[in-house]
Amino acid sequence: MINYRQFLVDFPMLNKTMQNHRLVYLDNAATSFKPTIVLDAIRDYYENYCANTHRGDYDIAHFADVNYDKARQTVADFINADKSEVVFTAGTSMSINMIAYGYGMKFLKPGDEILLTEAEHASNVLPWFTVAKETGCTIRYIPLTKEGRLTPENVEKAMNEKTKIVAIAQVTNVLGYVVDIKTISKIVHKYGALIMVDGAQSVPHIKVDVKDLDCDFLSFSGHKMCGPTGIGVMYGKYELLKVMEPLMSGGGMNARFNTCGEVTLLLPPAKFEAGTQNIEGAIGLAAAIKYLDKIGMDNIEKYEKGLRDYAISKLKELDNVILYNETAESGIITFNIKDVFAQDAATYLNSRGVCVRSGQHCAKILMDFLGTVATVRASLYFYNTKEDIDVFVDACKKAGDFLDAYFN
Repeated sequence: MINYRQFLVDFPMLNKTMQNHRLVYLDNAATSFKPTIVLDAIRDYYENYCANTHRGDYDIAHFADVNYDKARQTVADFINADKSEVVFTAGTSMSINMIAYGYGMKFLKPGDEILLTEAEHASNVLPWFTVAKETGCTIRYIPLTKEGRLTPENVEKAMNEKTKIVAIAQVTNVLGYVVDIKTISKIVHKYGALIMVDGAQSVPHIKVDVKDLDCDFLSFSGHKMCGPTGIGVMYGKYELLKVMEPLMSGGGMNARFNTCGEVTLLLPPAKFEAGTQNIEGAIGLAAAIKYLDKIGMDNIEKYEKGLRDYAISKLKELDNVILYNETAESGIITFNIKDVFAQDAATYLNSRGVCVRSGQHCAKILMDFLGTVATVRASLYFYNTKEDIDVFVDACKKAGDFLDAYFN
């Protein structure tokens, strides 16, 4: 169940003030607050068994090994994957780059096609640009509906025998629509192609089961789901991980090498984790997942939907707000204040203690689709309240006075 009073205890940041106002944090799509259970898990590692993993033959190194291994199992259980299919990375961006270069660069060739959409984050566009340039393959964009949705029907129309990879977000970071990955996976596999899912905005908010979705790859970040920054996950079906090339080489990912340049790599996931890993990050992510599991992902999804519905109903009462994704299912609300530049609107909201993001949100192609140069994005999480929404909406009502934020 959602218990805000408990969250006030669990999340130190919820008790902060900003600009002499109670802090109203609505930038959860960028990063989330961290509960004390995560901070304590990180502190426990540094204070009680701080050692490198898979290196030492002494007790605290063994404790580090055990807890790092447990963290991988916790992640695997959370997304219903096998532990050998979970690779720790620095975040979603690194995960997608590892897939693009490790699989795409190795197997794609001239004439092959990669399908994206105009709504994708830069991290799910730019790596594929490089792959296309280096391999000679082609990038095409699956058409979106008028409101910006990606539908299975449009995926089917875009597919052909040349399609080899479809790389899409399960929830896009600007419009926030939830994509039917399960149905799309069936379509993609019917053509013999692979589907890579950007889960940065979905895994923290809804239950994600990789076996049920039948996706080939999934990427997500710890910091958007109450975990630390600098830790993420690349999930891949084991047979695909076995044939992929690692992005990095170094200690810990090889079985042996010699002066002739012959290298024998370890099996996944070790072959992708060269060098000293973000041990505290993995342990912190595991603690965050346990925290989310205790609340229940279904409860989180249901609560955020109700809170979003409340926010949309209040915003629609204002005649100065332009909504770009009124019907989205996630907690992402993208809007503008009429006749006010997005950054000015965000600056004014900041003066009222409200944290939102403004700009192009790393989705620069999408701005042409929306017909604007920038937008404001408010994004919810389970620790937000109706009181937060009321403060936010009241600030939006008066956002035409944005100059006050600069001169007061």
